[in-house]
Amino acid sequence: MNKMETDRLEKLKAWEAEGVNAYPYSYARTHYSTQVKGDYDSLEGKEVSVAGRLMTKRSFGKLAFASLQDSRGRIQLMVHGLPEEEMKRFERLDAGDWIGAKGKVTKTKKGEISVEVNEFTLLAKSLRELPEKFHGLSDTELRYRKRYLDLIMNQESRENFVMRSRMITTMRAFFDERDYLEVETPVLQSTYGGAAAKPFKTHHKALNTDFYLRIADELYLKRLIIGGFEKVYEFGKDFRNEDIDSSHNPEFTQVEFYSAFEDYEDFMRLTEELFSTLAKKLKESESFDYQSKKLSFKAPFERVSLVEAIKKESKIDVLSWESDADALKAAEDKGLKVNQPTRAHVVDALFDEFVQPKLWNPAFVTDYPAYMCPLTKVKRGEERLAERFELFIAGIECGNCYSELTNPLVQKRMFEAQANEREKGNEEAQPMDKEFLEAIEHGMPPTAGMGLGIGRLAMIFSNQTSIKEVILFPSVKPK
Repeated sequence: MNKMETDRLEKLKAWEAEGVNAYPYSYARTHYSTQVKGDYDSLEGKEVSVAGRLMTKRSFGKLAFASLQDSRGRIQLMVHGLPEEEMKRFERLDAGDWIGAKGKVTKTKKGEISVEVNEFTLLAKSLRELPEKFHGLSDTELRYRKRYLDLIMNQESRENFVMRSRMITTMRAFFDERDYLEVETPVLQSTYGGAAAKPFKTHHKALNTDFYLRIADELYLKRLIIGGFEKVYEFGKDFRNEDIDSSHNPEFTQVEFYSAFEDYEDFMRLTEELFSTLAKKLKESESFDYQSKKLSFKAPFERVSLVEAIKKESKIDVLSWESDADALKAAEDKGLKVNQPTRAHVVDALFDEFVQPKLWNPAFVTDYPAYMCPLTKVKRGEERLAERFELFIAGIECGNCYSELTNPLVQKRMFEAQANEREKGNEEAQPMDKEFLEAIEHGMPPTAGMGLGIGRLAMIFSNQTSIKEVILFPSVKPK
């Protein structure tokens, strides 16, 4: 314990010696800081009670000023004219302490709206000092490990998470207005699926069975479509045992939504409506700046054929390969490294290298090779392709949509092909889900489904370049 912490502990003991409960049960606040400022004309001269964390304190003998921070902003406290003992008690307060303050609303000689305090209450004694704003939080990893300090000291950080919350609220209202039903599906799954990813594995003691943390909500949401819920959505945590970087976190939030009797063309229009709504609600315009460059969410969004774009930029036809070996040879010729020795991973590498950096305004990337899409219907008129699109915004993959595969016989063959990929060493290939096959054999109507990454969208609407800036507690290596 350093000297400053020892000093704070002594101050706590002094409060307790005077019979003061330094950690009381409640406080009757009447106004937030922003309300006092916004309603000054009607509140001037009237008594209010505010509460929050003491951020700064300046004393000038019998006069003291302090800055009080609550969840909505800051308000200045002006303290003078209190009995001598009360002034001494106020002097004993430290930056970081939580207090309640009662007094009249006024303005200082410099015109700053303030609360002229006639009574204050200690609500929580802080035993540790706050970090110095510009130096104490310069360590990015410290901000992620101790997000509470980041939120105390960094208004921009708080605003990022308010933006994220408002975005989710807006999306919920959007789906609710269109008769979607919000549901919950299992996080612990005996068979994972719905995406190409490595899972986290755990063991259920009571059932003596291994389970996986879900990598996607998809196969359970489709069961609900089969059961007769024609429109469903879920905001849920998914988990993928993958690398951590500016756009990936092993624990992340998605919204997945499914609608019977629709296809991926319908969902392109729905997506345009959703993002127009988000932009207008959160940014008050369909266009706004992201990283100093204009983004426009005005419909229609650009459509980009993945196969044709790769062919144009790299001179490679990804539909011409007859084997994984052909694909790997193409990657080697371009000097590209791939995570797994499969055609699908080579397509991803080519797209990442030659196409993705050129996408800025929202774009639907379509025409994925069917061999990349085991849960998707083939494209009408071109069976080598799948009816799938991915949504890219500012070069960032933000969503994935299918005209869902509803033929149980074809789905079984696709699962068998994925099982063959796993035997050849593709750790991200999907396992056979016999229970889902049984469900789909009962009949699944034509369906479109889509997933959107909440963290990546929050990055864009908060003007951030790292997903860790919009996840309250991102994954970091334990000390």
